Amino acid sequence: MSPSAETSTSTSTESIALRAFALLESIVESSGPMSLDALTSALHLPKPTVYRILHLMMNAGLVRREVDGKRYTIGPRLTSFAVNLWRSDALRVQWHRALQDAVDEIGESCNLTLLENNQVLYLDRVETAHPLRLHLEAGTRVPLHCTASGKLFLSRMTDEEARRALGPEPYERFTAKTITAFAPLAAELAKVRKTGIGTHDSERFDDSVAIAVPVLASDGSIVMAVAMHAPSSRASLKTCMGYVGALQRAAGAIAGTLGRPPAAAKKTSRSAARG
Repeated sequence: MSPSAETSTSTSTESIALRAFALLESIVESSGPMSLDALTSALHLPKPTVYRILHLMMNAGLVRREVDGKRYTIGPRLTSFAVNLWRSDALRVQWHRALQDAVDEIGESCNLTLLENNQVLYLDRVETAHPLRLHLEAGTRVPLHCTASGKLFLSRMTDEEARRALGPEPYERFTAKTITAFAPLAAELAKVRKTGIGTHDSERFDDSVAIAVPVLASDGSIVMAVAMHAPSSRASLKTCMGYVGALQRAAGAIAGTLGRPPAAAKKTSRSAARG
């Protein structure tokens, strides 16, 4: 390849990269999901060019299409990257405290989860004092189709995105109540979209119920989830629904830390410690 050709290729690659970055920047800085027309206007680029960049970003998991199919927001891969940047010691202390407050209030185990690589990742967990409990540790990964957090994350996707995240049917069966096909799962996800609460009823583990609520970014996109687990011999899903308020308070406290830079969060943490 001639030097002039190499220079042309390099310039073209840089141009694409900068345009992709500008698109991500526009979505991240917006007050909510953006339409193709809004992105085209913000970037001052031809609509076909913006669409091609969006397609590349969606395939990479950096951008996702909203359920309405008309607007775009940050994708799970970008969310995971952002959360990892924010996982300073000061923030982890505050997140853990929020979970502990929820556990103290409801008396059941609570965890903070993240969508990563099409799985639910447990970022943190606080166990109940009850001797009968489900033992799971931070770092544990569980499937999307049979968990409360997983259904919550899936409910924010289009059917196409959800199918891609779930992989081929049938989905792995863990108990007699595991949903293994997309059609019945889609019906379940429709309910989650209406309530904003993910549920699990002995689908991953026998004798286990769980609910999950979202931790939301300033633009309304889901960043993480706060969930609680209990043995179904001790609590029903109806009982768990009475804990939604406590979980939402924990989720709100965690979401509040995401709007501050790590230095500010650290200062807040130290002030709380002195108090």
